[in-house]
Amino acid sequence: MTHADRTGAPAGRTPVSLAALVVGVVFLLVGVAGFIPGITTDYDTMEFAGHESEAMLLGIFQVSVLHNLVHVAFGIAGLAMSRTTRLARLYLIGGGAIYLVLWIYGLLIDHDSAANFVPLNTADDWLHFGLGLGMIALGVFLPRRVPQPY
Repeated sequence: MTHADRTGAPAGRTPVSLAALVVGVVFLLVGVAGFIPGITTDYDTMEFAGHESEAMLLGIFQVSVLHNLVHVAFGIAGLAMSRTTRLARLYLIGGGAIYLVLWIYGLLIDHDSAANFVPLNTADDWLHFGLGLGMIALGVFLPRRVPQPY
C-alpha cells in the first residue's frame, strides 16, 4: 500500500506523473465507453473506420471501432508512461502535440470524404484542440519533483 503526501498524491509520484496517469485513465475509460450501447448512441451503425459510422459517444462525438481503439491505446500508453517523470512529460507534451495535429487535420478535411477515416466531426475537432492544449500545459507547467512537506 502506498502512502499519500499532503497533496493527496501517492508518495513518490510527481505531479506530472500523476497527471499522465489520470489522463491515461480517462482515455482508457472513454475508449471503453465507445463500445457500450447507450453511452454510445446509434451503436448499431458503428463501422470499423470511416465517416459512414453514425455512432456517437454521449450523442456528441462521432466514433468508430478504430477511434475507440485509438483512445484505448492512448490510455494504456498514459498508464505505462506515467511510471517515470520523463516519460510522463513525453506522454503529455507529445500526446498533446498529436491531438493538435488531429485538430488541424479535422479542420482541413471534408468530413464526408474518405480522408475522414477515424472518423471526426466538429465536436471531435474542438475537443482535440482542448485536449492538445491541456495536455501540453500539464506536461510543461506541472512540477517534476515530489512536493516536500513543510
